[in-house]
Amino acid sequence: MSFLGVDVGTTGAKALLVDAHGNVKARATHEYAMSHPRPLWAEQDPNEWWEATERSIEQVADGEVEAVGLTGQMHGLVLLDERGEVLRPCIMWNDQRTAAQCAAITARVDVGRLTGNPVLPGFTAPKIAWVRENEPDIYARVAKVLLPKDYVRYRLTGEFFTDVSDASGTALFDVKNRAWSDAMLDAVEVPRTWLPEVTESAEASARVCVGPLKGTPVVGGAGDQAAQAVGAGVVREGIVSVTLGTSGVVFAASDAYRVDPRLHSFCHAVKGKWHLMGVMLSAGGSLRWYRDVIGGEPYDRLTGAAAASSEGVIFLPYLSGERTPHPDPQAKGVFFGLT
Repeated sequence: MSFLGVDVGTTGAKALLVDAHGNVKARATHEYAMSHPRPLWAEQDPNEWWEATERSIEQVADGEVEAVGLTGQMHGLVLLDERGEVLRPCIMWNDQRTAAQCAAITARVDVGRLTGNPVLPGFTAPKIAWVRENEPDIYARVAKVLLPKDYVRYRLTGEFFTDVSDASGTALFDVKNRAWSDAMLDAVEVPRTWLPEVTESAEASARVCVGPLKGTPVVGGAGDQAAQAVGAGVVREGIVSVTLGTSGVVFAASDAYRVDPRLHSFCHAVKGKWHLMGVMLSAGGSLRWYRDVIGGEPYDRLTGAAAASSEGVIFLPYLSGERTPHPDPQAKGVFFGLT
């Protein structure tokens, strides 16, 4: 008996095959690029996610998969037309172009009361407003709005679903009551028909309709942070995790719905639980930027050289603005102490 996990990450799509005891049987990753067409903008092509996912699944699937679970980067805006075709590149979680839209939404409605969170540039709702204001021809053709992992679910199953943890990061979701917020949808002028049905993370929502895994159940899954919290055992109060991926995240499970304006308050992947987290936008992403733009060396050589240095150079990693503890899309990166 095997289970397949799929992660639509920021740097690549990963497939992981595990047995009933959680032992890893096979894994595969295929990378894709991120585009920065303008400063503070970040985009990816959802079709590249699917192609990388297909290749990764082909490498690990053994034909005896009992169920598929999905996770991935949160907040990204994927727009589909009525035929299910992608209308534009995904506007990513670390894109900071929507400060004006966030301010307009905040002035119009009490976002914190309705969703449990301030509306931030990385979230999905202001991106929809940005497309309406700046790309009206594309906006006029929108039929569905999906998050990254849920686009891959659509390609696997032909169905439109999301889960409570990922929906929490859209600024369109009533986190306390684990349902779409009609008041927020009205405020942002988003038709309810554009949004997928929401399930709890462990609920089977669809079945694979393509390829050798046809008929296999696909569960709701979770946003990347909630999913890895389950894997790390961060499922009850008193346990906190720190993650250094592309972003940096401090994550605390909560047995009750709580709100803290400095943090994100989201539904946990565990039914009936929530979590609080603080997010730094460029953690490992800063290292990749340094490798690609300045360093030109493998990670192990770069980190080895840094560990051997005693010069005390400090880097403020605000390459995509910042969220926690002070949300500021205009925050800038700095090297300090160069000699």
